[in-house]
Amino acid sequence: MTVDPEGPVLVEGPVEIVLDDGTVARSDRFMVAVCTCRRSRTYPWCDTSHRRRERADPPPPEDRTP
Repeated sequence: MTVDPEGPVLVEGPVEIVLDDGTVARSDRFMVAVCTCRRSRTYPWCDTSHRRRERADPPPPEDRTP
């Protein structure tokens, strides 16, 4: 298991996770990213929703003076 302080927990698979409601989420992948921020739309699996959404600055206006 690998813990990323700004991201998911990486677990070597296959993995079974028991959720709060008692359901079991299973993955047969060789490596699984488990969400720790609860922002994921595919919880308990990470979908990179933890990444900051940064917008690029708009380009400077063009100088059109003759």
